[in-house]
Amino acid sequence: MTSTDAQLLDTLAPLLAAESNAEAPAAGVEAGDLEQAVWLRLLERLQDDEAPTHPADWLRRAVRAEARRARRAALRERPYLGEEAAEPDDSPESSALVAERRRVVRAAVRRTPGHCPRLLTAMLDPADPTYREIAGELGISQGSLGPMRSRCLGCLRRMLAAEVPASTLRGRVR
Repeated sequence: MTSTDAQLLDTLAPLLAAESNAEAPAAGVEAGDLEQAVWLRLLERLQDDEAPTHPADWLRRAVRAEARRARRAALRERPYLGEEAAEPDDSPESSALVAERRRVVRAAVRRTPGHCPRLLTAMLDPADPTYREIAGELGISQGSLGPMRSRCLGCLRRMLAAEVPASTLRGRVR
């Protein structure tokens, strides 16, 4: 990097900070991240001996382009909310409690009356079948699936409430 490049960077630093602070909230990113991305783009250009002819204008366009890229990325990216996110504590105790909770629910599902065990098992399937697929598997109409599901879940809720007493009553611990 030449001394003129270093002087250019020193001159652009306040402008870049101001532009990044202005664009970052709308882009949903930190101003420092936006600033760093633009510095990287500028340094890559300088390394290839392609210094911008109008640095201030280039900088403003680069900040806006990086902000747009960040907004597009935020729209496409979704956080993974798998079992790891539901149970942040990876201790053996939490794993045992999760396994016990699942065992209790599965046992209660098997004890529900009528078509409920098959329906609830299909709904708990990790493949997450659609209503149409569940209705086809059970041999019932798709329209009756909602009311049947509601009855089965109510029955399951009552069974589990009888087995596991609530830990709080109107905000007070028992």
